[in-house]
Order: sequence, then C-alpha cells, then structure tokens
Amino acid sequence: MKILVTGAAGLLGGRLIKALLAAPAGAQRVTTIVAADTSAFPAEDPRVDIRVGSIVDAGFLRSIVDADVRVVYHLAAVLSGGSEDDFDAGMRTNVDGTRSLLETCRALRTMPRFVFSSTIAVFGGDLPPVVPEDLALTPQTSYGTAKSIAELLVGEYSRRGFVDGVSCRLPTITVRPGKPNSALSGFVSGIIREPLAGVDTTCPVPLDTRIWICSPGAVTQNLAHAGSIDTHALGSRRSLNMPGLQVTAEGMLDSLARVGGPEARNRVRVEHDERVARAMTGWPAALDDRRARRLGFVADASVDAIIKQYVDEHPAGRG
Repeated sequence: MKILVTGAAGLLGGRLIKALLAAPAGAQRVTTIVAADTSAFPAEDPRVDIRVGSIVDAGFLRSIVDADVRVVYHLAAVLSGGSEDDFDAGMRTNVDGTRSLLETCRALRTMPRFVFSSTIAVFGGDLPPVVPEDLALTPQTSYGTAKSIAELLVGEYSRRGFVDGVSCRLPTITVRPGKPNSALSGFVSGIIREPLAGVDTTCPVPLDTRIWICSPGAVTQNLAHAGSIDTHALGSRRSLNMPGLQVTAEGMLDSLARVGGPEARNRVRVEHDERVARAMTGWPAALDDRRARRLGFVADASVDAIIKQYVDEHPAGRG
C-alpha cells in the first residue's frame, strides 16, 4: 500500500510515518510512504520516498499524488500564530493548498482515504461546557476559520465520491519536544518542557484556564487509526472530535510538580499575554468525544501519564 503524508517533517508527520512503518504483522503492508514537506524528512527506511516542495504548488502536488496512493494524511499547515500574523499565508496554505490537494486526489478517480488534521479551534465564541460534534462552527481565529473551510471541503469531496474523507479535530498536543513553534497554544508544552530542562518560563494565561489536551503518542495512534476505520459508520458527518483530557493550567503544573519535582514547578511564573489568553478562552475546554471512542480512537490516561511519556522519550531534556 502506498501512503502520502504532507507535513512529513513536522512532529506529527514524523511520528506518524514511524508508526505506519512499524505496523504489526497482519496489518496491510506499507510499500511506500511519500513524505512531503517544505523541508526533507530524515529517513533511512527504503520505503520512504522523500519529496521537498509546497502544497500550494500544483506541479508539486501532481508529482506526489498518483493512482497508487491509497491513503493521504494531510498534516501540512500554517499554525495558529503564523495564521494570525500573516492572513494571506495561512489562507494560501490551509485553504487553497488543501483544496488543491483534494482536487489532485479527485483527478485520480480512485477515491483515496483522505485523513485531515483539523483542530478544536473550528469552535469558538460562547460555547457549552462540553462541545458536541454537530455544534455550528464559529471559529474566532484565522487558523480556526481556515480549518473549518477545509473540513467542509473534505465533507463535500467525500459526499461527491472524490475522496473518502475523515477530519480529525485534534486537541492541543502536549508535550511537544524541541523549540517552541508558532502555535498560540505552544505554551501548553512550554510550561512542562522548559522546566524539565531546567529553564525558567512563563504561563501566559490564568491558572484556572481550562484546556483540552492529548499526548503526541495518542494523537499519532488516532491519526493512524483514521486511515483504516470503516467510514460507513460516519454517515454524512465526516468530522470527529478526537478524545482528550480536560485540564487547567494549574492542574498541568501540579502534574509537573509530581513528575518533575517542586523545583520544576517553581520555574514557571504567570505572565499574562492577552493575545494568547483571548485565543485559549475562545477554544473549547471539553469536547464530546464519545463517537470517536466508539470507533476505536483512544485517550490518554492522565496528565501525569502524558508528562511521563515525554520524560521517557526525551530523558536528556530534563534539567
């Protein structure tokens, strides 16, 4: 089976590719993974076909999408902070690029599975305590707006039989390794990652701010699972609220103290950032994820388990 992953050089793309290559015996055998991104995905496995280019380039899309591709994982995006800073760049990649990729898949006439990484930021404004899947989309950021448009496109292209789409509304992912990225929610990783490395940092939102989170491990497993579920069970609703955990910023810091010790907790101070706080309070704090769970998608056991996953995977990152 041939698979295409856009955004392959990012955190989720890299983890997903490794998970697909390591699929257990009995799973459909992966013959080729086309790893596409604006920078090269580092891989030594001969099954990985590394391609460098942009999804806004129609010629590049035609070169990476062919009739043998059975599953497309579309992860490439300009993140929330970048989309707010540069409206045109965000729309060009997140809307126009997604539409172009869907059109390229449509031209195949093979109806590939199309797994789209959406976001909880498609919801916004005055939200109920637990957000149902079928609540009207009222995003409050350019990123959320672009992802909402893309979700509708995935649904429409699926209705017309051009692709077999699944849109996965991902929670805020933590703990992300490496340097901070442009996501407005990046501090959710930073208030854990930096203190564990012995670095002082700030929490830009009030400690009682509620956040819907999941680990890189859980989201990787769920994206891979989306490539093989029976989509007849989705009916006309192709967007799924992915499982997550509801936490507060203070609850995350309490977990940090339990896993990393009080000295790690003491490295975090609250320093309000209105731009970040406004975005976070406009996003859902809890989602109804029961349909996804019934379909076999998974959630993390606890915040402590999420932090321990990071420590186990990145022991050198601790102070």
